[in-house]
Amino acid sequence: MGFGPLAGAPDPSSVLVDGPWTHRTVRANGIALHVAEAGAGPLVLLLHGFPQFWWAWRRQLTDLADAGYRAVAVDLRGYGASDKPPRGYDAPTLAADAAALVASLGETDAVVVGTDVGGLLAWTMAATHPQVVRSLVLVGAAHPLRLRSAVLRDPAQRRASAYAWRTFQVPRRPEHKLAGDERWVQELFDRWAGPTWRNTPDYPADVARYAEAFRIHPVAYCASEYFRWLVRSLPRRDGRRFAASLRAPLATAVLQLHGDADTCVLPTTAQGSGSFVAGHYESRLLKQVGHFPHSEVPELVSGEILRWAKQS
Repeated sequence: MGFGPLAGAPDPSSVLVDGPWTHRTVRANGIALHVAEAGAGPLVLLLHGFPQFWWAWRRQLTDLADAGYRAVAVDLRGYGASDKPPRGYDAPTLAADAAALVASLGETDAVVVGTDVGGLLAWTMAATHPQVVRSLVLVGAAHPLRLRSAVLRDPAQRRASAYAWRTFQVPRRPEHKLAGDERWVQELFDRWAGPTWRNTPDYPADVARYAEAFRIHPVAYCASEYFRWLVRSLPRRDGRRFAASLRAPLATAVLQLHGDADTCVLPTTAQGSGSFVAGHYESRLLKQVGHFPHSEVPELVSGEILRWAKQS
């Protein structure tokens, strides 16, 4: 997979953080996915983004469970304690993982909440597996075609997304930076997080936990493959098929939460996503919040998810 485990690399069990939730492994779409689960009731499926893992949703897990919902946060393929196969990091396969997970959890559908690349997968699920998506909540995630258009046409978004088409397209470089240089992970968070979270006492320890999770072999490779596929598939047939699958406006109800200080996916990019929704659509811009609203203003995000879930 491009590089071997570094000396002293942590075991996948290191992400099984204790708390008011249950850890278990669920088979879906031919692989084993680790989930943290709390509560009982209608299912809310939480899809993390880069550079995080399931633990990013810890506050939402407890808030949703306390409100009478079954909250499930999954480690996406290649992350945390989930399987890390050498292939399958294209968006259609990853969305199929999440769609199959709903059925494997014994449910027919779910409110799907996604952030960053997890948001891309949530958009994709609603387009390609609409039967399992009761409604959508996007957190810091523009519609994939809106993001693609902005990268091509907006110099500001192109600069903001340069990490994806520069660093991650170079062989082995991102793997070594993610797994071997905690300062680079710290730099990503410092660049994308809003000022309020960066100045909290817990922020350094939060970031250190995310950096440590990338040292699990071969998470750094798997995470890099997400971005390699997104860029390299653009001119290929699989990339064109993916784009075509997303063009029809969604009938699903969509809530979009976005920080006005997001320097990764710019607010102007996210605000163009409504044109891809034919169903009920709401958008809320969060003041002084960066790319991680679920971590920066967790109580607000939990409240918005609950409000939207009750309407579903």
